[in-house]
Amino acid sequence: MLSRRSLLAGPAAAALAAGADPAVAEAPATAKQAPGIYRYKIGTFELTALYDGIWYRPITDKFIHNAPFGEVEHALDVAFMPHDKLETPFTTLIVNTGKKLVLIDTGTGGQISPTAGMIGDNLAAAGISPPAVDQIVISHFHPDHINGIKDKDNALVFPNAEILVPAPEWAYWMDDAAMNAASAGLKLTFLNQRRIFSDIAKQVTRYEPGKEVSPGIVTLPAAGHTPGHTVFAIHSGDQSLMVLSDTAQHPAIFARHPDWQAAFDVDGREAVATRKKLFDRAAADRMLVTGYHFPFPACGHLVKTAGGYEHVPVPWQPTL
Repeated sequence: MLSRRSLLAGPAAAALAAGADPAVAEAPATAKQAPGIYRYKIGTFELTALYDGIWYRPITDKFIHNAPFGEVEHALDVAFMPHDKLETPFTTLIVNTGKKLVLIDTGTGGQISPTAGMIGDNLAAAGISPPAVDQIVISHFHPDHINGIKDKDNALVFPNAEILVPAPEWAYWMDDAAMNAASAGLKLTFLNQRRIFSDIAKQVTRYEPGKEVSPGIVTLPAAGHTPGHTVFAIHSGDQSLMVLSDTAQHPAIFARHPDWQAAFDVDGREAVATRKKLFDRAAADRMLVTGYHFPFPACGHLVKTAGGYEHVPVPWQPTL
């Protein structure tokens, strides 16, 4: 009778006798990440989260307007992040309603950071061709949400898609007076919107936040981050998902510290009020949520705590 010890020792002894080191792997490292896609269901709707990469946003002591930088650094420490960068992932969402493929926000288009711009490859991995997308619904006009409408040569990436944008967002960013009054850095954002939309303006449908843009997809006003910033409630059967857009960026910072006003919010006070209102609703109703800048696959739940909220990711589901 063989003991477990002799069974384990046999192959190792044979390898050593042959001059091989049993601890050394022969297979080379791949040095590549797997495709960034994740599917889940809301009622009868099939959702596909598409990872577009990450941006390591440089930050300074001006990053949060209403908190000492020492507190911000402590929050970054707790989240295992460096003090000079905010890890900012990008996750877009495809909603297959059974009748339409709806893309919520379009990613960076590879025009923000060398570590972002992966949506094309991940669409392919998901078996979705860009011409198959029926609708694009935009939450707001920051470049990481709209640049994926066009490629670097200014050609439409999703040639058959109807493009829907928030009417208040269009009114603000296309206003020449607002652009002329903006800071130099913000002017670049105004100019980027014109690059994306000027020659396709007649193909763009403007919606009022609060309206249903597709059966089961309702828009919710969420101003503050930008004047027309919009989030989405997706309903199918008795299940719902809140798409938080940029109500909060990394949850380890802005869910745990919902009162913090970030430098990238156009109206910091309004952004805080919106964040608390939506987070309270999601937590009270135990809704599934997804955040554009939450760690991939970006979906989970929000739990209200004594000082803020905690994001609880859902476990990876092997079947739908």
